[in-house]
Amino acid sequence: MNKIKIGIAGGAGYTGGELIRILINHPAAEIVFAHSKSNAGKYIHEVHADLLGESDLTFNGDILDKDWKDIELLFLCVGHGEAKKFLEQNEIPQTVRIIDLSQDFRLIENANYDRRPFVYGLPELNRDQIRTARNVANPGCFATAIQLGLLPLAKAGLLEEVYTTGITGSTGAGQSLSPAAHFSWRANNIQAYKTLNHQHVKEIQQSLLQLQPGLAKAEEADRGLSFVPWRGDFTRGIFISSLMNSNTKVEALAELYEDFYEDHPFTFLSKDAIFLKQVVNTNKCLIQLEKIGSKLVVHSIIDNLVKGASGQAVQNMNLMFGLDECAGLRLKANYF
Repeated sequence: MNKIKIGIAGGAGYTGGELIRILINHPAAEIVFAHSKSNAGKYIHEVHADLLGESDLTFNGDILDKDWKDIELLFLCVGHGEAKKFLEQNEIPQTVRIIDLSQDFRLIENANYDRRPFVYGLPELNRDQIRTARNVANPGCFATAIQLGLLPLAKAGLLEEVYTTGITGSTGAGQSLSPAAHFSWRANNIQAYKTLNHQHVKEIQQSLLQLQPGLAKAEEADRGLSFVPWRGDFTRGIFISSLMNSNTKVEALAELYEDFYEDHPFTFLSKDAIFLKQVVNTNKCLIQLEKIGSKLVVHSIIDNLVKGASGQAVQNMNLMFGLDECAGLRLKANYF
């Protein structure tokens, strides 16, 4: 089998490390280089200590013209705002496909950069477009979890006002230290942040409008999606609860979800209560519906570093290169 030749920019962070872990065990992937200016010359396992014995690659600090000729696909695991700068600073041949894990190209108004159109990479929404894409903008972690909980309702035209809360682990904040990332602050503690102003809301609304255009009027009337995110006292995972009014019976709603995700291999509706350990270290999203009277709550859970970032990026790679969508992503949950 001819393997996909891959370069990774920003390989020293949480998403870069998770991407390396997945790709070194992927049957059709070969990492040609992993880039990190701050860790240039170090072995990958010196930065990601769990990879000792898994790879003898070292991080490079500079990407040379010859490096671009050696790869077919570039993963951008750099920070928000840094992906665009990276493309400005490097002459990447059009023959190299790109999957960007930052938020720089997710919105339609930013999706066509220097003759590089980016497709929004949520497979459960845009799988056919991803299959023919040269460049993909990987969704945000909160955005992925919230959208997967709401897409079937949007397709059925059943969304109006949605009130969403979601809690994420400390890895969602990235590897750089901040006061809210220290163990002494995070342990035995939770906090709401970016209330009603989280950066993922716009990409969520964009996707929901794609399936239910009538939501535009609801948004103008100061309705639509209201989101309150929380920092949690754990390292990995996102748990979302979305509340809305619904006069549809829960059995009919469950059928909508089962039908919508029937052909999607990583998203499942659960009849039982869901919890984070079911999805941590997997590329799965689990969804649960609860309905009392006219109130519907949609719970959805993912691993923020896998389905919310690097795993979904590999899922997009599989689609772009005509591979089995699940290749390299049959991962074991950290149940205990």
